[in-house]
Amino acid sequence: MAFSYTNSKGRTYFLHSKDTTLRNGKQQTLYFFASAVKEEGSLDEVPAGFSVFEFKNGVPGLKRDK
Repeated sequence: MAFSYTNSKGRTYFLHSKDTTLRNGKQQTLYFFASAVKEEGSLDEVPAGFSVFEFKNGVPGLKRDK
């Protein structure tokens, strides 16, 4: 089951990740929230060292823990 987050407006978002290659050839993992669960890339929990926050418009995001 994908990790879900319900924002202050009552809308539910699901956490996903995607591995991508940058222009310099390095690999990087992108984390994003989507309104629907996608089969590929859905995550069951928030990655270690990250926490969920909410932008002013209600869309959730991840930030690194201090």
